[in-house]
Amino acid sequence: MKDKKELSISTYSDEYKSWFVELKLKIRQCQIKASIKVNTELIKLYWQMGKDINEKSMVAKWGSAFFDKLSKDLKMEFPNMTGFSVTNLKYIKRFYMFYNQSDIIR
Repeated sequence: MKDKKELSISTYSDEYKSWFVELKLKIRQCQIKASIKVNTELIKLYWQMGKDINEKSMVAKWGSAFFDKLSKDLKMEFPNMTGFSVTNLKYIKRFYMFYNQSDIIR
């Protein structure tokens, strides 16, 4: 009787291990898909921010302190987010200008 119980546990353990490997794979695949989706949305956000900054800077006369003010305001409004330094905001504008120019050339 004891042998049958041990065999049953052993079989269950193998089935469980196999199922668990599949479950881990599914979770990792979903994590990758979620990361890709988040990155896609961030790129869209940065593109739109760069476009807005570029267009506004052509029309509005905000002065040289514009990036400092925008950086400060964004950091205050979104304290748990990173990427709103003056340098990054300038990179965001350059990102838009560079790739927007590439689209015109094609």
